[in-house]
Amino acid sequence: MTERGRVTLSDVAAVAGVSLSTASRALNGGGRVSTATRSRIAEAARRLDFRPNALAQSFALGRSRTIGILAQNARGAFTEPVLVGAVTHLGSREQACLLYDTGFDPDTMAESVRRLLARRVDGLLVLGDDLRAEMRSVTAEFSVPVAYAYGLTDREGDSCYVPDSRMAGRLAGEHLLSLGRRHIAHITGEAADTAATGREQGLLAALADAGLPPAADTLRGDWSRAWGATACRRLIGSGARFDAVFCGNDQIALGAESVLRQSGRRVPDDVALVGVDNWEYVISGQSTRRLTTVDTGLAALGAAAAAQVADGREAPGTHAHPCTLVVGATTAGPQPEG
Repeated sequence: MTERGRVTLSDVAAVAGVSLSTASRALNGGGRVSTATRSRIAEAARRLDFRPNALAQSFALGRSRTIGILAQNARGAFTEPVLVGAVTHLGSREQACLLYDTGFDPDTMAESVRRLLARRVDGLLVLGDDLRAEMRSVTAEFSVPVAYAYGLTDREGDSCYVPDSRMAGRLAGEHLLSLGRRHIAHITGEAADTAATGREQGLLAALADAGLPPAADTLRGDWSRAWGATACRRLIGSGARFDAVFCGNDQIALGAESVLRQSGRRVPDDVALVGVDNWEYVISGQSTRRLTTVDTGLAALGAAAAAQVADGREAPGTHAHPCTLVVGATTAGPQPEG
């Protein structure tokens, strides 16, 4: 033991009765060391409360024990929970993180890639900001595993983790059907958005399984509360009969809800309402669940993508991450007749 009282690898080797190099190989997980000797060294390290130097271990194993994270917008409403899930998982595995935020700037992106290459990271996680536009792939520039979370790329075969939008739509539709709602309308984002189209497809599949058509043509616009209000006015003005509305996200649902109440329709008694994103909890941090919604599991999605790169695995293709239904006050209450 050193004069300052810090236990060293030499102390562990002495107690275990082995050479310094053998102790190093055993604790670093490399080289040929018998099971009995490895156990004896591990027991000595435990008794001495030996804490290995992470940097020294990295050099011994030829790895940096660092995962690079490249974000388009690290402070984005949907990026943040993905990032939290990723770094929490990496921290649990004692993996360091090196984060670069490009702010959507191509020059910043190129410089960040150069810096990450220079740092010899063990893997790279690229965080998207939305699902409307494809990200530029950087996979070919790295010799380590690369995964993309909450985004798709312009390169076939990249490992991309995204919410299962079809599942989100199906969960919402099946929930409304289970409550006896039979005239379900849909308000969502633009048709070019993969999240919007996937959620619509999931709803239509649930309705088809029940032998029901949608209550009206899908109303497509942007993801805002204002669009939700505008679309709901159009829906009411069309004269279509509806007892439920599935909205492509929670902002649209909140806009639709305000118009429904203004029109004298009770939510959920007359019209049940479901959104997507679990905005009240995941984004706003509210403890109550007033709006029935589908949680897209962004933190778990980030953790899954981080696990892949931390494991050193290649996992080509798009990985649709499961969603969960969160029941709130907007689908409770009496069921309409017919």
